[in-house]
Amino acid sequence: MKLTFWGVRGSVPVSGRHYVKYGGHTPCASLVSSKKDLIVIDAGTGIMRLGEALTEKKDKKYVHIHLVFTHFHIDHIMGLPFFPPLFLKETKVSFHSPLKSGETQRLLSTLMGGRFFPIPFDKTGAEKKFVKVPSGDFAIGNVRISHIPLNHPQGSFALRFSEKGRNIVFATDTEHPEKGMDEQLVAFAQKTDILIYDATFTPDEYKKGRRGWGHSTWEQGTRIAKKAGVEKLYLSHFNPSHSDKKIDNIIRRAKEVFPETYGAREGSSLSLKGGS
Repeated sequence: MKLTFWGVRGSVPVSGRHYVKYGGHTPCASLVSSKKDLIVIDAGTGIMRLGEALTEKKDKKYVHIHLVFTHFHIDHIMGLPFFPPLFLKETKVSFHSPLKSGETQRLLSTLMGGRFFPIPFDKTGAEKKFVKVPSGDFAIGNVRISHIPLNHPQGSFALRFSEKGRNIVFATDTEHPEKGMDEQLVAFAQKTDILIYDATFTPDEYKKGRRGWGHSTWEQGTRIAKKAGVEKLYLSHFNPSHSDKKIDNIIRRAKEVFPETYGAREGSSLSLKGGS
């Protein structure tokens, strides 16, 4: 599997010289399987760059894109109206979400409807399919996907992607319990190769009025990573008020607790090679 981060910022996109290293786009990542299945996780503003990269590929005129939503808060869908493949007749997009297919379609039509956007969602060129994620595991091509609910306003899901014995877990947009840690997530992330975790707040910020906002800290991420025995921890969903320098400091402190901690960076890729 090849994982690429296209947006790692939470809440709102940001720009400027203080946000160059980690990037300013809101959440989006792509996962390409060994059989070239293309899975996209969320549609924050980072999906624009992914779309540009896809449309530049002259050798592949027809692309089937599987877009999997963790939830529908605005920072995770705001890039969809600016996703170039959505407007191409050669493209097929399958939208996967825990909601009924009609509800997913309604939400996306609201985003691109009325006075919010000049081109209605149903008038875009791509062939569209709406898929309700089952309660158990499911597969997209060669990739097995499992999920659990997270503690977040209106709900969110952690996703585990598995192929040929290698595993990646996405767990952003989650808030840890007041005491202890999310034991369900610890079990879900057991022995995973890569855990991507919500680092919106520092521990001090969280204690000062951010309880109940649905987000977590780098400290909780390191605790979960240690207990779950993960190989590498990637902190993500960075606070729009946190500069590159601030995030560097967060990563440095996290490494003191869990040495294999890294910061997710817009445009960076990771490859996991499994057995046959």
